[in-house]
Amino acid sequence: MEIAPYITINPDIHHGAVVITGTRVPVSIVIGSLAGGMNFEEVMQEYELTKEQIDAALAYAAELVAKINF
Repeated sequence: MEIAPYITINPDIHHGAVVITGTRVPVSIVIGSLAGGMNFEEVMQEYELTKEQIDAALAYAAELVAKINF
């Protein structure tokens, strides 16, 4: 099920982890790779993603963080 542009949850892929649509790449891996120092081009090459897919992962993560209430 697509939950955001380029973002999917499917119980049959990575035990229901949030992934980039059409891939088995978890959003958490994309965000973690960027946080770990990889640049967009390196992430695109390593995981065969487009800039739009990476942007979607960042937007989804930002949306989740914005929903956290302390």
